[in-house]
Amino acid sequence: MNNGSDFDCARLLCELGVDEGCLPLLQRYTKELFLFNSAYNMVNAESEQEIMLKHVFDSLSAVPVLQRLFLSASVTKVADVGSGGGLPGIPLAVAFPDISFTLIERMSKRCAFLENCILVLGLKNATVLNCEAEKAPQEAFDAAVFRAFRPLDKPMVQTLLRLIKPEGFLAAYKAKKSKIEAEMKGIEQSISSWECEKLRSDFLDDSEEHERHLVVIKK
Repeated sequence: MNNGSDFDCARLLCELGVDEGCLPLLQRYTKELFLFNSAYNMVNAESEQEIMLKHVFDSLSAVPVLQRLFLSASVTKVADVGSGGGLPGIPLAVAFPDISFTLIERMSKRCAFLENCILVLGLKNATVLNCEAEKAPQEAFDAAVFRAFRPLDKPMVQTLLRLIKPEGFLAAYKAKKSKIEAEMKGIEQSISSWECEKLRSDFLDDSEEHERHLVVIKK
């Protein structure tokens, strides 16, 4: 993986279509996540640089795809399901200031961390919902995103689809395409259609191990 200390984060933001002015907020979030990670066990990382590249920029890698989807579907409300430490919800909320993000997380201590991050970053477009996905409001969102969530099965995809409005979509951050295809075969009878978009991952490593995709499931 690239070393964050010599990686041009501002340039990568621009290449992903994110305003370079977002960098200070993303750096502040990274510091908060690193500071509280040992206590809350939210991400697998040993340094701020690793969090920035492996988690924050990994979340932002979907911005070019999401930008197109949000525009075409007139998206204004997005759920980050199983938000954990705020990934991908907080980086996306920074990147899309005109869209409202609800961070859905079942663990109260992590919700406290998320609330603190929203306050520290001054985010006006992010809120926290402390509950399980099954108990979240139905048809309340135009789209739902999730990262590092458990593999999709029929009960889970049905739960997630209930959260979004008709004509909405789910966007799942996934890794290898071969595994995605096997996973989707198990739920193809429960969904209308799905697409797989390759995401940028060269800031991690251009090897198969760090292959990244966004799976889009339309309601």
